[in-house]
Amino acid sequence: MAQAAREPERERRGVRVEPTLFPDPTALGRALAARIADGIETASGSGRRYLLGCPGGRSAMTTYAELSREVERRHLDLSGLVIVMMDEYVEPGPTPGSFTWVDGGLAHSCRRFGREVIADPLSAAAGPGRGVCEEHLWVPDPADPEEYERRLADAGGVDLFILASGASDGHVAFNPPGTPADAPTRVVPLAESTRRDNLVTFPHLRTLDRVPHHGVGVGVATIRRHSRSVVMVVLGSDKAEAAARLAAADHYDPTWPATVLSECAAPDLYVDQAAAVRLPATQDSRTPSTSAGPEPTSLTAQGSEEN
Repeated sequence: MAQAAREPERERRGVRVEPTLFPDPTALGRALAARIADGIETASGSGRRYLLGCPGGRSAMTTYAELSREVERRHLDLSGLVIVMMDEYVEPGPTPGSFTWVDGGLAHSCRRFGREVIADPLSAAAGPGRGVCEEHLWVPDPADPEEYERRLADAGGVDLFILASGASDGHVAFNPPGTPADAPTRVVPLAESTRRDNLVTFPHLRTLDRVPHHGVGVGVATIRRHSRSVVMVVLGSDKAEAAARLAAADHYDPTWPATVLSECAAPDLYVDQAAAVRLPATQDSRTPSTSAGPEPTSLTAQGSEEN
């Protein structure tokens, strides 16, 4: 697995990823959290760090909440957990053409999200002296995006990257439609479709003109190259098209960047019932790669049920 994460020159052949269907977001989050906790335990027992790739926003919220419960239940030590954030919003810097992070206290800041929504609750669950180290919250730097590539490579790759797809345009991280397959970590002008999706995620911004126009984030090549395993999380009826596009993909399609899933090492597609309405009724879901959590529902049982 680690070898795949360290060989950017090797072109990985795409595969069609069978969806694993869960009855609701909580059941999905519980199963994924148990899988992550298993990985943290294994890494800790081997004396190495565990790198968890994390998106901001709605899709992984139940996973983060359930992971805190799992950490408390298992009494996990998280001193070796590294939270690898996918991206952050940026604004123009002091010199022409430069960019800096947005204020880390803003509600839509990915640094704030990583700290307050992911790291702090996990640390509280782990207990004093066993939480996520401050220096283990990683975020790409707009002043040196290439450093993120080097850091991930030097760490041996991301053990598990949680991914999410844009509802309307299939963006993954800040990669908009049209992103080339070799796109690395970089500063990206945000597509209007991506910004509209982000306005749904961060309604406090209220109007589209208040959504940032640029972000720094991992590229599709970063995800493919540096991930040891990935789980794409697709939740809700507004993601029905995303679920269908991802389940049908057998190679990277730049018109829907989240299809990079099909070219990643050890890919999984986790879908809740509400997002599954456009999946073929004859297609069976796959058993989750975890020893905990509920059994997934077969897609054949889903039938023509509407949301």
